[in-house]
Amino acid sequence: MPDKHSRETRSYNMSRIKNKDTKPEVLVRKYLFSMGFRYRVNDKRYPGHPDIVLPKYKTMIFVNGCFWHVHEGCKYFFWPENNKDFWRQKLLSNKERDLKNYKLLVSEGWKVVVIWECELHKDNMDCRLLKLINEIIRTE
Repeated sequence: MPDKHSRETRSYNMSRIKNKDTKPEVLVRKYLFSMGFRYRVNDKRYPGHPDIVLPKYKTMIFVNGCFWHVHEGCKYFFWPENNKDFWRQKLLSNKERDLKNYKLLVSEGWKVVVIWECELHKDNMDCRLLKLINEIIRTE
């Protein structure tokens, strides 16, 4: 299926995608703050630069976009039709890097919680955010 946009339009759209302070990240941060949690944001001291770090609970939270982090089985993830080899390599390396960072953090004693962008859509958002609180305060 050919791209619906011209190369220039697609390039502009891609250049506007943020890598921090995205709407899903801000939504999770505001929720946590309203529930009394205090945290650090995008802490570069840790592998993967977690979106939210809760030192008191030894928890790292990653709020992942379904496309960029290959949320397989999600209706919002798709393999691009144009420039297939580039995108396949790019997205799979993102996924591989994520898994490596998560394993490293867990080996250092951190809990790693991944929240997918699709989990924050209106129909499941409340349930997902409640689950997040349980994941944070749960001791193992």
